[in-house]
Amino acid sequence: MLNIGVLVSGGGTNLQKLIDAEQAGEIVNGKLRVVISSRPDAYALERAQKAGIETATLRRKDYDSVESYSQALIDALRERQVDLVVLAGFLTITGDNFVEAFRNKIINVHPALLPSFGGKGYYGLHVHEAALARGVKVTGATVHFVNEVCDGGPIILQKAVAVQEGDTPETLQKRVMEEAEWLLLPKAVSLFCQGKLSVEDGVVHIAE
Repeated sequence: MLNIGVLVSGGGTNLQKLIDAEQAGEIVNGKLRVVISSRPDAYALERAQKAGIETATLRRKDYDSVESYSQALIDALRERQVDLVVLAGFLTITGDNFVEAFRNKIINVHPALLPSFGGKGYYGLHVHEAALARGVKVTGATVHFVNEVCDGGPIILQKAVAVQEGDTPETLQKRVMEEAEWLLLPKAVSLFCQGKLSVEDGVVHIAE
């Protein structure tokens, strides 16, 4: 059974989907071990506590550098023998030391079909604003491993979502979450915990 650590900063809707999936037996060979928030007032912490999952808060401003903050995260996760790290709306920048400590063991969900609308500045509603401004007809979500390049890690799963006439960033964000993010993230976590994901030359292979 692999231990999963989830990093959060906000409401925790993606975390809730992981909790629901675990309780439904859909995360095979995986257990939510700890939820760590960058903010003490994140509602995600309440979700975790209700589900009986250990929580912790590590604030960036309590550390003098990105590296020292990242090291504190590494220490907290290793202390709890975490095998897989999931970024579920975690908005705090981490250093290369964090990626190195958990190489191909950090999963992030992004609300677009990478490599489109990814990288610095593309988060939350900004992603959907950019997609609508470009006039794309299809968007979606991507679950990927995290590397040193923002939104540039190997892609695990993607799902397309149609853009509809009259969409606003808010309506599009909701549809992408409901139709893609919330389905892909638990699935990718379960595949990892079953040992079905491997990375070769920057490409993820999924075993049958």
